Amino acid sequence: MNSLKRRLPLVAAGCVLAVAAWDVGPARADPAPAYETLLQRIGQTPARQEAQALLEAAEARLHQAGVRPNPELAVRADGVLGGKPYAGWGEAEISLDVTQNLELGGRRGARIDVARAEAGISALRRDLTDAETVARLALTYAEAEAAERRFALAEEALALALADARAAMALVEEGREPLLRGIQAETEAAAARISTEEARAERDAAFARLTAVAMLPTPVTSVGDGLLDRTSPTFPDSGETSLTVRVAEAEAETAARRIRREQIEARPNVSASVGVTRYQAEDATALTFGVSMPLPLFDRNRGNIDAARAEHRAAEARVTGARMAEAAERSAALARLRVSANRVAVGDMGVTSAEEAYRLSRLGFEAGRISQLELRSTRSALIAARDAAVEARLARVRAEVDLARLQGRAPFEGGR
Repeated sequence: MNSLKRRLPLVAAGCVLAVAAWDVGPARADPAPAYETLLQRIGQTPARQEAQALLEAAEARLHQAGVRPNPELAVRADGVLGGKPYAGWGEAEISLDVTQNLELGGRRGARIDVARAEAGISALRRDLTDAETVARLALTYAEAEAAERRFALAEEALALALADARAAMALVEEGREPLLRGIQAETEAAAARISTEEARAERDAAFARLTAVAMLPTPVTSVGDGLLDRTSPTFPDSGETSLTVRVAEAEAETAARRIRREQIEARPNVSASVGVTRYQAEDATALTFGVSMPLPLFDRNRGNIDAARAEHRAAEARVTGARMAEAAERSAALARLRVSANRVAVGDMGVTSAEEAYRLSRLGFEAGRISQLELRSTRSALIAARDAAVEARLARVRAEVDLARLQGRAPFEGGR
């Protein structure tokens, strides 16, 4: 009995320390901006600004592709500074020529076609970047909210463990339970405290990620109007091609246009020149005309043509792969979204049942009708059910994010 009396204050002291540590926490600040508010700031993200800059560069190259080549100006002096009768400038023939590359055979048009197709790819990639940025924001927002809820649940689990420990100590003092039960309760409370600290760390890390992704000026410390409780809006699956496939298709079309450009480059490039020549000896001036073109004896651009054809085959293979992947992802996202709704409903029912089971177990434990082991089991089941309910809601958000990305819309657009 003396040993029991010495041990009980230690158990009580441990619980008091756990309560004190549990009550101490950082002051909460204002919640993060609403999800819809953050969507309006997508254009400020570095990824969006990079994609927009690349689009502007492609549009500038398209403009440059339509510019004709500059003419060449040449001045030539023949028959000067040599032996007699060309010792001076008396017998000189001075010519002034202007040469223009005619770009015959559709060279300019092919160059413009390729540049226009590349600008179209850049525009699609910008849209794809927007979609991926929105999806990342929605998922990060939901993960931060889930981490906050898990921390709150860990605090509740700690409170339940402390309450059970106090009830166990009361039974020990009354002699209805051995001292071992009190020690076990103290150990469970300490484990619950560790779980709470781990949940706090996960919450803070999730808040830090949300602060970075949303580019917020001050760190996020809580999430207000979140996404976990929102129902996914009903959008009919029109089967519209996703942005990923459209980018692959545009790349294949651009590769085909590059083949035509390289084939045209293999044709001789004609240049025309016009000029004037001054004949010093005769004190006369005459016009000169000329046409020049390379002889395709060695370079017929075969290597570039073959490379362009190989790149086109690779692009076509990427299109096939993207279409197959999109079909699989679309079916999987629709299936996950349907299942997630049932999973959330079942999870909520499980929480309700677990709460009632724990309440009855607690009453039975205090009345001495059930053991501490049974109480611990129902408490663990309650904690697991609450965690499963949060995970079910996060899974629903992930499914909605995946489906929205494939349908080319923002997640939870028009849904509450």
